[in-house]
Amino acid sequence: MQPIIIVLIILVVLVFIALVKTIQVIPQASAAIVERFGRYTRTLNAGLNIVVPFIDSIRNRIDLREQVVPFPPQPVITQDNLVVNIDTVIYYQVTDARAATYEVASYIQAIEQLTVTTLRNIIGGMDLERTLTSREEINAALRGVLDEATGKWGIRVNRVELKAIEPPTSIQDSMEKQMRADRDKRAAILQAEGVRQSEILRAEGEKQSSILRAEGEAKAAALKAEGEAQAIRTVFESIHAGDADQKLLAYQYLQMLPKIAEGDANKLWIVPSEIGDALKGLSGAMGNFGPMGGGSGFNPQNTGKDGGDGTGAADKAAAERREQPPID
Repeated sequence: MQPIIIVLIILVVLVFIALVKTIQVIPQASAAIVERFGRYTRTLNAGLNIVVPFIDSIRNRIDLREQVVPFPPQPVITQDNLVVNIDTVIYYQVTDARAATYEVASYIQAIEQLTVTTLRNIIGGMDLERTLTSREEINAALRGVLDEATGKWGIRVNRVELKAIEPPTSIQDSMEKQMRADRDKRAAILQAEGVRQSEILRAEGEKQSSILRAEGEAKAAALKAEGEAQAIRTVFESIHAGDADQKLLAYQYLQMLPKIAEGDANKLWIVPSEIGDALKGLSGAMGNFGPMGGGSGFNPQNTGKDGGDGTGAADKAAAERREQPPID
């Protein structure tokens, strides 16, 4: 009885192991290579798969997702004989699990070595300045070479990025000094442009201010002159309307003489000829109304040489003026 139980237990274990080996579950975005007696038979895709136990075996499980592999810094010599260290990052994806398994022993190592050699070829034809400013060009050239070479391995290189380009320390110091000098130059130029623009704006403002001030003064002078002309015109019309004679004008002029003489700088007076004639008439009129009250204008001290009656030439002239009618 006991040997039969032992045999049954062994059979159950063998059946369980056979079932486990028969049913293969492949995760999503993965693939498995199946070999039968050491020879490739098929590729298992994602899901539930059935294989022959103890005959078929799983050689390799490959992740079909996009992979990111950073490579350590590699020393590269530029065209101007400078050594720079370049860090690269490769984004690749396995498109054929069979080729990735049988066409190359280790596709990761193969991609790394191919990247290093291709990078040295590309950088060797560039100088340092172009290397530092041509990342996109280097990435595109490197990706084209890698994608073409890794196609037969069942690998597709999606992107290649230069993570860092480190020139020698002495070159870095020189570059920093040059960049600092360029920044100082640009700052000085910008400051000079700012000062120049400020001076131009200030000059434009002063110009506009002077123009407006001159226009204002010109308008004020014009208005003032127009007002004075209007006042003179009004006074002139009033005088003519009132029919004033020369005696009244002379009297008004005598009243204005004290005001004219108030200024310290008034050393020269201009007296119109008409005022002189008016003063003569005014003196004649005042002579008629002398202190004697008779209106004869006789002055005992003023005796003429040509009249025997004691009447002088001045009295004759005054008498002639009294006989003349008033001048309008």
